Amino acid sequence: MNADDPRPKTQTPFVIWFTGLSGSGKSTLASIVEELLRAREVPVHNLDGDALRRGLNQDLGYDDDARDESIRRIGEVTRILVDAGHVVLVAAISPFESGRKRARSLIEPGRFIEVFVDVPLDVAEARDPKGLYRLAREGHLTNFTGIDSPYEPPSHPEVHVDAVALNPRDAGELVIASLEAAGLLANRS
Repeated sequence: MNADDPRPKTQTPFVIWFTGLSGSGKSTLASIVEELLRAREVPVHNLDGDALRRGLNQDLGYDDDARDESIRRIGEVTRILVDAGHVVLVAAISPFESGRKRARSLIEPGRFIEVFVDVPLDVAEARDPKGLYRLAREGHLTNFTGIDSPYEPPSHPEVHVDAVALNPRDAGELVIASLEAAGLLANRS
């Protein structure tokens, strides 16, 4: 790091990978965690799956192979940023366990925190912020995760957020407490 680098000299680079159904609250939670980290003067990059679909992954469809390639690309970008010393948040459905495991394998052990933002399908559908579940149910969207394409919940996430029981702010505090417990952030208490 050079003298002009604003990052704290002792900050360990790591990734927090938020996974869950569309409408589970991944992006909302990632934004709250970003805000909490910035309040601690931890510079952070927030990579949102929807934003990456409009750019880096705009050439991909939504079948299983395309979803797998999307997560592979996001994993590679994340690895580059973590290798450069950055803290990275990723909010992406990432429906397949194998894709998430591959992304984890790119990061030094202990520096990949998987956060499962868990809601039942009926809750995700009721939230439906983009109207996508309705379109999938009406047959206008195919290969939609949770409807006609599978979602494989993480078998051993570092953080399991019950996004029905916890409000987003409390869930964000849970993630921060997990980072402290893992030794990735200094404890503020």
